[in-house]
Amino acid sequence: MPAEKLAKQTSNLTAKAFMEKLCSYQSEIELAKIQRYFKSDNGTPDEFLGVSMGQVFEIAKAYIDLPIEEIEVLLKNKIHEARVGAVSIMDFKARSKKIVGSERKALFELYLNQHQHINNWDLVDRAAPYVIGAYLWDKDREILYQLALSDNMWERRTAIVSTAFFIKHKQIEDTFKIAEILVNDSEDLVHKAAGGWIREAGKKNKNRLISFLEKHAANMPRVMLRYSIEHFEPAEKSHYLGLKNAVKSLRR
Repeated sequence: MPAEKLAKQTSNLTAKAFMEKLCSYQSEIELAKIQRYFKSDNGTPDEFLGVSMGQVFEIAKAYIDLPIEEIEVLLKNKIHEARVGAVSIMDFKARSKKIVGSERKALFELYLNQHQHINNWDLVDRAAPYVIGAYLWDKDREILYQLALSDNMWERRTAIVSTAFFIKHKQIEDTFKIAEILVNDSEDLVHKAAGGWIREAGKKNKNRLISFLEKHAANMPRVMLRYSIEHFEPAEKSHYLGLKNAVKSLRR
């Protein structure tokens, strides 16, 4: 159902009402698809209801006016789609031209204070750019560097993913500095985010990306390297992969 029609039916702005609407779209077929696709941070299947992500986004859009305290209730729900709904509402609010500074701050604080519930890559990627990045646009960004050093892999992913907002507005230095902190990270999903984000930053300034690669390509995780050079010409790719392979050979 389109978000406009859903919104007309949305009079009870509570987490409970959101969940009732969410449950009405449950599908066993969708559940089987989702369980094959997602894994939680401890390697075991997350708890799912069986609602497509597109449908979750549509419901979240209809509940954009859900109060912060009700979003927090959703964010603490054990069901993955409920948490996707929570971060989606946060994202829609953060992108809204109507948002005021106090509400933007409240979203930022909710995200960070409840980060233990933002425990998968899709939850981070859905909200971090606007809830965290946009809030920090005109502020001290030290918190991102603290997150990059966290023991929690999802906080480290938040650190790099949040810089998407900066990249969009042609500020790329934080992306490269945080990627440098993460260049020896132990987690594949952090490698992928770091590689993907420096690739995007490189679209704004390829020389800056090349400088990063000349320094780190030989030792950075292979998946991070592959993501970062994805849009390079074949000869350029071979050059940087060759640096990686040469170091690998020396270590044998």
